[in-house]
Amino acid sequence: MKAVILKDFGSVDNFETADVSQPVMQDNEVLVKIRATAFNPIDYQMRRGDGEKKLLNSGILGREFSGKVAAVGKAVRGFAPGDDVAAYVGSLGSNGTYAQYISVPQQMLAKKPTGLLFAQAAALPLVGLTALQCVERLQLTSEDRVFVSGAAGGVGTILLQLLLHAGIQQITATAGSTESKAHLRSLGLQENQVIDYRQNDLAECVMMAASGKEYDCCIDLVGGTMAELCAAILKVQGTYVDVTYLATEAARSLLFDKATVILNVANYANALCGKPAQLAVYGEKLRALFQRVEANLIKPPLVEIVGNLSDETVKRGHQLLEANGAKGKKLVMLVE
Repeated sequence: MKAVILKDFGSVDNFETADVSQPVMQDNEVLVKIRATAFNPIDYQMRRGDGEKKLLNSGILGREFSGKVAAVGKAVRGFAPGDDVAAYVGSLGSNGTYAQYISVPQQMLAKKPTGLLFAQAAALPLVGLTALQCVERLQLTSEDRVFVSGAAGGVGTILLQLLLHAGIQQITATAGSTESKAHLRSLGLQENQVIDYRQNDLAECVMMAASGKEYDCCIDLVGGTMAELCAAILKVQGTYVDVTYLATEAARSLLFDKATVILNVANYANALCGKPAQLAVYGEKLRALFQRVEANLIKPPLVEIVGNLSDETVKRGHQLLEANGAKGKKLVMLVE
């Protein structure tokens, strides 16, 4: 099969297109012909050799996909050749998703809704499962004041819809462009709930959006200086949701001083043990997300097609993400 291989850690020039062996399917696995895959920040972090490289099990990167079932193992139930499916597989597939085929444990798959394009379905698993985990673990009430940094991205797009649908209305979110602000308003936020993060008096503006009150919860989808902002606006014993692991030392110090409850969100956590019961969480939660999409309760992320399967497309996808050039869209590579 055709695949894009990472030859060594470092720059995007270390990607090359190659012909490799098609994966061998195990009895409890499903062989899928990939139709689309999405790029995520963890991809370039792995490519660079950052801490996330410990999750690599293949020189082929990519962690989510949509496609068509090509074959099923003899122990597989509920899937058949020809089914349209999608999954977040992390490092538990036979290889990454920058390839024509992948073999994955059946527990991780969900059938693609008929109304979703393959590109849309490939863009939903990682961001959707991350957003759903935030909401389910927080168990917020309508009285809680919630701040979300980087809300116009893929995770934020799903997260805001889930929060609003759950009756959480006291939300403040940041955005940095006219398009991003309009996108957040289209999801249901009011103009006064969307704050331009480029302002010099950002912390004051965020506090004013909550009538001068500190926030009960901050969901940080950015890290860095945004983590410091979250620490500053959180109430004592508030909750800081860390999705990036990019909080600064200053932020961590203030969060400690405020006796903050820190909630770490990592999609790959259940996959670390590899036990079937915990792997089933991925398929179950993805099916729940797809049901919400089919019921028009949430809209899938906005998608930008970067190109077809090739090292040039992968290079471009990584460069756009690193330069913050996605502009609130999920970057997708088609695989024909």
